[in-house]
Amino acid sequence: MKRVFSGMRPTGKLHLGHLAGALTNWVKLQDSYECYYSIVDWHAMMSDYEDSSMISQNCTEVLLDWLASGISPEKSCVFVQSHVHEHAELALALGMVTPLGWLFRNPIYKEQLRNIENRDIQNYGFLGYPILMAADILLYKAGIVPVGEDQDAHLELSREIARRFNHFFGENRLPEPEMLLTPTPKVPGTDGRKMSKSYNNSLLISEDSLSMWAKLKTMVTDPARIKRTDPGDPEKCPVWDIQKVFNSDEQELLEIASGCRSAGIGCVDCKKKLNNHVERVMAPIHERRKKYENSPGLLSDILNEGAKRARKTARETMSELREAMGLLIES
Repeated sequence: MKRVFSGMRPTGKLHLGHLAGALTNWVKLQDSYECYYSIVDWHAMMSDYEDSSMISQNCTEVLLDWLASGISPEKSCVFVQSHVHEHAELALALGMVTPLGWLFRNPIYKEQLRNIENRDIQNYGFLGYPILMAADILLYKAGIVPVGEDQDAHLELSREIARRFNHFFGENRLPEPEMLLTPTPKVPGTDGRKMSKSYNNSLLISEDSLSMWAKLKTMVTDPARIKRTDPGDPEKCPVWDIQKVFNSDEQELLEIASGCRSAGIGCVDCKKKLNNHVERVMAPIHERRKKYENSPGLLSDILNEGAKRARKTARETMSELREAMGLLIES
């Protein structure tokens, strides 16, 4: 089986954008690939170093949302990045051969320097984010990395770093990972912008049905529909974007779209239909999350077993790479 690696930063409870954009796909992949899914807490430290007090709790919240969404510890290796020390070791080794110019030219780094205003990210860790990301992937010799389009620049840099390492230390020491470009459905937040905790517009995976509906019923819609009798355009409505993700009834979708354009259906009615489908999808997810919430010992066991399995693979890789680099091997 080909090996897959992917990870998420522990920034708190996950939202429906994470579910639709990544987790649903991860659940499918674990039936066909050997999957390593890591909560990448070192990556969180790059931006949260001024106050890292919540990282540990956030790791637990991410794990709960993963398990609730269907990530299976029996099928996949689920672990916390910092529990496998070889991630940091390989990042150090890759940093030795990665030109600074590659990092400064990284378009994602430039964009975040412009847009992140409330945190000081002028540090080596943030500049070196792609190196640690490459180490995460290459440590497991992952052949496939599922990514959204916004991460393709980082993955291409991982491939370049692997090629450069191989140039110095031996052909095919590190296989170049292939990108599995996953379809990323548009899941806007309640204000119509991209769903993000920093915008305070998220619909959380862990939210109960009452809280979810309270947010959905106040969600912005097509701005042209000021009155109930005004016709609208579904393609300009954030609620419609979420309908397309959670409503699998094609006939109902056609009726909603037609009703919106003719003002035959009101926005509240549309939201009620959406809420029914969201409740249907989320019910088993909430049930699984509650089970794990009540079993803290089981969560620890899952992470301990995952780290043990990940360490075995990581140590095999690093043993090979240390020898290739000419480092003195411990006797």
